[in-house]
Amino acid sequence: MKAHTLETQATITPERAFEILKEGNQRFVQNLKANRDLLAQVNDTRAGQWPFAVILSCIDSRTSAELIFDQGLGDIFSVRIAGNFANKDILGSMEFGCNVAGSKLIVVLGHSKCGALKGGLDAEAIRGMGMDNLTHLVDHFNPIIEGVINEGEERSSKNDDLLERLNVQNVKQTIEDIRNQSTTLNQMEKDGKIKIVGANYNVETGVVSWL
Repeated sequence: MKAHTLETQATITPERAFEILKEGNQRFVQNLKANRDLLAQVNDTRAGQWPFAVILSCIDSRTSAELIFDQGLGDIFSVRIAGNFANKDILGSMEFGCNVAGSKLIVVLGHSKCGALKGGLDAEAIRGMGMDNLTHLVDHFNPIIEGVINEGEERSSKNDDLLERLNVQNVKQTIEDIRNQSTTLNQMEKDGKIKIVGANYNVETGVVSWL
């Protein structure tokens, strides 16, 4: 498989971009990688890049988007932050990826057993460690936790059911934040130029499920 060019990127619709990633994850799960010459792709992309998708995922070492979706050099913009949420810098990166560089799809990719979300559930313990920046990060999830936790339910990273509900809702909230906080991406989606979708990666099976 060759690296994308301006011409091949132009032929990809948001729907086709979605299908390419679904097909890639199926190959990954079946351990059937597409035949790529990565060094040739280095050469092919030396003058520019034409990725077809932007994928926002967690920094978790098990969630490399290029591997999970079996993509090569120049195929996707990979945006990573613990807990896969969006801030202004990430939104700016997405605006560049879609409105400047021509990507057709934004994927917000959560994953099971997310350490950042566990930190959000155990925020008091994190706060006691004296790591101010990490505390700031995990506090981001407090409003989402308050929205999914049931009255009297244990707020703990050991509560697997709560953790998974938080994972799904965090992806949905991030999608809403993208739409509400970026007029550019919101309008591009309304115009049919891009799609914004959510997904969840299972770290035990390698399967991506689409929300």
